Amino acid sequence: MANRLGNATSPYLLQHKDNPVDWWEWSAEAFAAARERDVPVLISVGYAACHWCHVMAHESFEDDDIARAMNDGFVSIKVDREERPDVDAVYMTATQAMTGQGGWPMTVFATPDGDPFFCGTYFPKAHFGRLLESVREAWRDKRDEVVAQGAKVVEAIGGAQLVGGPTAPISAELLAAAVGNLLKDRDKTYGGFGGAPKFPPHMGMLFLLRHHQRTENAEALEVVRETAERMGRGGIYDQLAGGFARYSVDARWTVPHFEKMLYDNALLLRAYTQLWRLTGDPFAKRIADETTAFLLRDLGTRDGGLASALDADAAGVEGLTYAWTPAQLAEVLGDEDGAWAADLFGVTERGTFEHGSSVLVLARDIDAAEPSLVARWHRVREKLLGARASRPQPARDDKVVASWNGLAITALAEHGVLTGNEQSRAAAIGLAEVLATRHLVDGRLRRVSRDGVAGEPVGVLEDYGCVAEAFLAVHQLTADGRWLESAKALLDVALAHFGTGDGGFYDTADDAERLVTRPADPTDNATPSGFSSICAALVGYTALSGETSYREAADAALEKVAPLIGGHPRFAGYSAAVAEAALSGPYEIALVSEKDDHGELAAAAYRHAPAGAVIVAGEPDRPGVPLLADRPLLGGLPTAYVCRGFVCERPVTDAGELVAQLGSKDA
Repeated sequence: MANRLGNATSPYLLQHKDNPVDWWEWSAEAFAAARERDVPVLISVGYAACHWCHVMAHESFEDDDIARAMNDGFVSIKVDREERPDVDAVYMTATQAMTGQGGWPMTVFATPDGDPFFCGTYFPKAHFGRLLESVREAWRDKRDEVVAQGAKVVEAIGGAQLVGGPTAPISAELLAAAVGNLLKDRDKTYGGFGGAPKFPPHMGMLFLLRHHQRTENAEALEVVRETAERMGRGGIYDQLAGGFARYSVDARWTVPHFEKMLYDNALLLRAYTQLWRLTGDPFAKRIADETTAFLLRDLGTRDGGLASALDADAAGVEGLTYAWTPAQLAEVLGDEDGAWAADLFGVTERGTFEHGSSVLVLARDIDAAEPSLVARWHRVREKLLGARASRPQPARDDKVVASWNGLAITALAEHGVLTGNEQSRAAAIGLAEVLATRHLVDGRLRRVSRDGVAGEPVGVLEDYGCVAEAFLAVHQLTADGRWLESAKALLDVALAHFGTGDGGFYDTADDAERLVTRPADPTDNATPSGFSSICAALVGYTALSGETSYREAADAALEKVAPLIGGHPRFAGYSAAVAEAALSGPYEIALVSEKDDHGELAAAAYRHAPAGAVIVAGEPDRPGVPLLADRPLLGGLPTAYVCRGFVCERPVTDAGELVAQLGSKDA
């Protein structure tokens, strides 16, 4: 036997290729080997940027004695949860059902048929060694009980999936109740929701911004503004290079868990961009601009995609790249600037992190300071960033995940069109080309690619939803009918192969690999669920195409998730945001001119468009662009058409009149 991960495409699996463990990749052959040897399966699930995954690897999987016990008593399978979210979803549900909590690394003991019978997360070396022996003894001496336990777990997790269940219509009352329930968890002191550990509530922020725009609810906007400021000034945000970490270990947003994930930064880019659109707050725009720069600079891959994540660790030490002491600041900046920077960034002798070091926060309001101080701030940042580059740097997981790149495309398209940032616009289009040419194989999506080559894992529902929504964003950006057609093709696959038959969706296709259960989870967690992302694309596609059958599918799905939206909005943020767009209309805004010069009309439309509106600008009757069909110019001038449910206001050529139409609740 031997470790079989040397030819894996996943950076996470490759991190384990030199372990003395006889690892298998997830495969039918691995389970067949377990049946042939008559041993249980040990499934270890994690991802490349996971700190505690690294800890367990160093403590246990690199240890010869632990590896010997694993090799003698088990068939051990290593799974990258980002490549196989379907496998992760099934066994995470089992882990949560058995332990009341979940996380990574996830450690699952299963029968050779894949039925889980004992689950957990991180185990220290001594505990893990004893656990291996206990499970091996149970398999030998109490086989019937173990198999029966596995069958019960499979039955339980199958019943935990939301396929049937109660439904409710999407209504203003439902969304008001969702806002009320969300605000009950508001942290009025430090922003965000709940206590430590505190995750960036990006999808909830998008929901609240859309709700505010539809209803003028002032508290909804204030919660987003306060949360955005607290996060953007906190240690969860990289004050030197931009970009957000995965979460804060404390309630104050001071000390992050240092990995930076593509999906968090894409969703937060949308939230900060939309906050700036609604308020004009220069702080929000700065964070959006810097997050864009981080995405394109630090996550851009040589083959044109965006990498998945930066690791939490550098040289095996968490936060080594990012933390500072006052002496280190003075060494780089000199005593005077060093003391000034220590005050500005909250760096103290006692420290806020480990070993007397501090994570940089923005302890003073520098954005509105006099120009000389702002210039000093920028100069200090550049010097510190240059010095930081000489430190050990976090590893990068450079696989390209379809759904997460889809989230980034939508965010970059919005940022580009709203701020006029041409780099964002170009990046959105370029990334869409990567997904269309590399990840679409014979009409079906592949989940990941690396070094320009698509991997074997097939796309799950979130890939179809996020990529379809991204293609719709690029269609609006370019007025190119190709992207609308491509989005339709993805939605047709989703409806045909992922539908439950009663308005809902499974996470995996009907012709995908069969697991012990077929996951169907509508909850939004770190990323939008496949359920909510496909609803978003269905709503947007209908508004852009006029094909109402897709809206009917979206409405049926939203009715299924409505009880979750109303009762547990923290776990349905993206669904709630989609519901806001659906309830608003969404508005359909067409801007026509002879030379694609829409001037003040375009600026007014993008700045004042109601929640979730679709906007396309181009010459009249451009082929493949239904929203521009039969839209003549008035007097040869650029002309705007504002519609809702395909019923249109009179066309206008004046920006002020357009703003008035967009502000009308009866448009």
